[in-house]
Amino acid sequence: MTTTKEQQIEQKLINNLVDLKYIYRKDIRDRDALENNFRDKFEALNKVKLTDSEFVRLRDQIVSSDVFAVSKILRGLNSFEREDGTPLHYTLVNIKEWCKNTFEVVNQLRINTQNSFHRYDVILLINGVPIVQIELKALDVSPRRAMQQIVDYKNDPGNGYSNTLLCFVQLFVVSNQANTWYFANNHSRHFSFDADERFLPVYQFAGEDNQKIVHLDDFTEHFLAKCTLAEMVSRYMVLVASEQKLMMMRPYQVYAVQAIVECIHQNRGNGYIWHTTGSGKTLTSFKASTLLKDNPDIEKCLFVVDRKDLDRQTREEFNRFQEGCVEENTNTEKLVQRLISNDYADKVIVTTIQKLGIALNSRNNADNKSKKGQSYKERLQPLSKKRVVFIFDECHRSQFGENHKAIKEFFPNAQLFGFTGTPIFETNSSYQQIEGREASFKTTEDLFQKRLHAYTITHAIEDRNVLRFHIDYFKGEGDVKPKSGDTLSRQAVVETILKKHHGATACKKFNAILATASINDAIEYHRLFKEIQAQPQAEDDSFLPLNIACVFSPPAEGNKDVQQLQEDLPQERVDNEEEPNIKKEALKEIIADYNEKYGTNHHINNFDLYYQDVQKRIKDQQYPNSDLAHSQKIDIIIVVDMLLTGFDSKYLNTLYVDKNLKYHGLIQAFSRTNRVLNDTKPYGNVLEFRGQDSAVDEAIALFSGEDAQRSKEIWLVDAAPKVIEQLKKAVSSLNEFMQSQGLECAPEQVANLKGDDARAQFVNSFKEVQRLKTQLDQYTDLTPEESSNIEQVIPEDQMLAFRGVYLDTAQKLKARQDKGGDESDPIQQLDFEFVLFASAVIDYDYIMGLISRYSQGTPQKQKMTRRQLVGLLSSTANFMEEREEMIAYIDTLKAGEGLSEQAIREGYEAFKAEQFTGQLAQISKMHKLEIHTLQMFVDGIMDRMIFDGEQLTDLLSPQELGWKERRKKELALMADLMPLLKKLAQGREISGLDAYE
Repeated sequence: MTTTKEQQIEQKLINNLVDLKYIYRKDIRDRDALENNFRDKFEALNKVKLTDSEFVRLRDQIVSSDVFAVSKILRGLNSFEREDGTPLHYTLVNIKEWCKNTFEVVNQLRINTQNSFHRYDVILLINGVPIVQIELKALDVSPRRAMQQIVDYKNDPGNGYSNTLLCFVQLFVVSNQANTWYFANNHSRHFSFDADERFLPVYQFAGEDNQKIVHLDDFTEHFLAKCTLAEMVSRYMVLVASEQKLMMMRPYQVYAVQAIVECIHQNRGNGYIWHTTGSGKTLTSFKASTLLKDNPDIEKCLFVVDRKDLDRQTREEFNRFQEGCVEENTNTEKLVQRLISNDYADKVIVTTIQKLGIALNSRNNADNKSKKGQSYKERLQPLSKKRVVFIFDECHRSQFGENHKAIKEFFPNAQLFGFTGTPIFETNSSYQQIEGREASFKTTEDLFQKRLHAYTITHAIEDRNVLRFHIDYFKGEGDVKPKSGDTLSRQAVVETILKKHHGATACKKFNAILATASINDAIEYHRLFKEIQAQPQAEDDSFLPLNIACVFSPPAEGNKDVQQLQEDLPQERVDNEEEPNIKKEALKEIIADYNEKYGTNHHINNFDLYYQDVQKRIKDQQYPNSDLAHSQKIDIIIVVDMLLTGFDSKYLNTLYVDKNLKYHGLIQAFSRTNRVLNDTKPYGNVLEFRGQDSAVDEAIALFSGEDAQRSKEIWLVDAAPKVIEQLKKAVSSLNEFMQSQGLECAPEQVANLKGDDARAQFVNSFKEVQRLKTQLDQYTDLTPEESSNIEQVIPEDQMLAFRGVYLDTAQKLKARQDKGGDESDPIQQLDFEFVLFASAVIDYDYIMGLISRYSQGTPQKQKMTRRQLVGLLSSTANFMEEREEMIAYIDTLKAGEGLSEQAIREGYEAFKAEQFTGQLAQISKMHKLEIHTLQMFVDGIMDRMIFDGEQLTDLLSPQELGWKERRKKELALMADLMPLLKKLAQGREISGLDAYE
């Protein structure tokens, strides 16, 4: 129901859009009017008159539930066969000049379908096609919840997004006037709001200075202006082919692309983009490159990276954004062939600066001659005077300086653009890069003349595009205390890491890098971890041995691939010059250990495959239902130079530092930890063993782009005492709420709360307690006194019990929320954030192992009672769908029964099958169906993961019902079957079920 306030916001929005020259179409209030308007615009644009039957066929051909497919139709030239057999080549909008389309606004549009009666607040039409839907709220609502409400709306049976022109909606805007958010339309599979939380970004608009533009009036003026909106949809949305999803570029990415394109258009020399690490530089450069591809004044656009692995990574990213847009340059000869090619496909090239350097080398030797005797440089001569654009991914790699001059000399008409997350200023142009040696760099302005746009780490943290840092300057504890000026011994570092790793990484949910000062240090650390973890340990299920791996480059020994790799690994290159055979043998042993642990077959002679596999085991995790079992993941990777720049993983949250770092090297290394995942990863963790607090302060001051003291407050998380005080307030608030309900603040009393409004208040109160506890659990610098304070504020047993009742309460409220209702209802505004209550350790294997030990009745210190087992299951969101079955199964077992883990697994699967059969028999009886017929129906769905409505009709045909009565029966049967089907699907999507959800 629309409130008076919402009506006022809506009317003001419409007035503002009319001022921006939108045409207000108050006559378009239903599906027929929408389609008639679209037909008029289509016929005018394509200069054609369709018959009624042709229009119906056209409409049915373009309308689809496939968001990605219709987005391609919107942007493309399409074909339609007319009744006389002639083809009609058409576009839905003017795709060459989007600003010249007709822009209209409609409100309170009703789409009546067979199953629903939906009304939409405000919709913007471009050439009659619905492009933007704007939902207006009277209440403040979290962006996550706003997104979830729209996604839920899209999943309603018979929704207009799948079977009407609304399927073309590209963007959703949500505003309560004071705050405005927007996000791209996508398939439902890209959104998940449960323990396996996953959803695409939601944005706030900002100006070129990165200042937020969130009031609806200002947002309308700056974002919804006709040509701006047209550009956003046509140029700054990216269709990711490999994932079949739509991506919206962030405001700062748009401004960077515009700055580069404008600089080229006006031929105004070179420039650089300062966009912090983790801000999506690859997407920005991809979009700049693709826009230049259609610029006839530009002969070639080269995107240049500095290492073979970055070449591969960038090429894969470009091809992810647009399938097949960049080919592989296997060697310099292939690069030269593509540079002199006139093929449109070769206009944008991704290459390494090393290959480019070889191509421009003037030496006329056998290595760079073709069969005709010409050097690469001679073959490239016809290209030298043409306009070529170079975009450099990270413009301060080691080889850049040498090649910069050669590029400028050979291509005098070229324009060079650099991306960097950490510019070189006078202050950091010379610093200690290698142990014992000083490295020098040219400043960014020396190389690229002027800064075109800046988006610093300070901006990114404030926007939650990257995380803050928690830095623990470890000073030692107990007997493990270094003397003044000394670092800890390596053994003490290993013991400290083993002690703190589970807390830092949320019980191994995340993984970590140990950065060491030299290859010798890395080898010794690998040996120590292996030796210490091999010693007998007190059995503790949560402290299973860590998976430790190590990677550093081998001695080059003339291998060009390794030489290329080491050009940006200065410490490793220097280290490998001393006793290379010892380094080589050590690496062979490390790889052999790795092969034994992971069942691989890597070899030092093909080091690149080993290196790729290491990265994959760190990056490729989907928590908690991962295809990659925890035993196959890496907990800690020991490195020297590798992975400290250019490597991104959402699942890496901790950096252990036992090497000297400074300026951009420090920021790059620390930034490996701060990629955003969800609220279970509140910050990037750094445990620093060399007391480099002054170096951190200097780096923050240099790269903040803002006042250094203010930036330090933004960059770094609050100290533990402050967060403990916040936890006290949150627990006190929970206590006050429970007392206001006449109840003691105890988990068992939550069941006595009266009414859903009170239960909703409990959900919001305890969720804040859990959020703060999650943050504190990952602090590595808690003192014994602080740990004791936390336990006094809320004991661990009580915390687990509250988690259990939270999940029970939240599940019940979620079921009511899913049924919809008045937006002013507090239940409709709840964001349950089940991901906060999921556990990485408590997976299926872990639970089966615990049940087995319960059955075997092991010694007292390992024994887990039924109450503890049930409490553990109840406190984690991992098993919300299966928890009751697991508890029922545990009730069939006896402590001391002595069943093996295999027997437990088999017994549980048999128990589930028996339970399922019983439930299915009950449903068949209720609906008067043969049990074997219903079983075949369910098996057919699960075999194909597709629901076929015709099979449902066939299932009920023996009952000889009229169509109205049969429809009621179908809905009732599917309502009973749906929980079983979802349980069997185990998180996978069954297509075709949306009409019954």
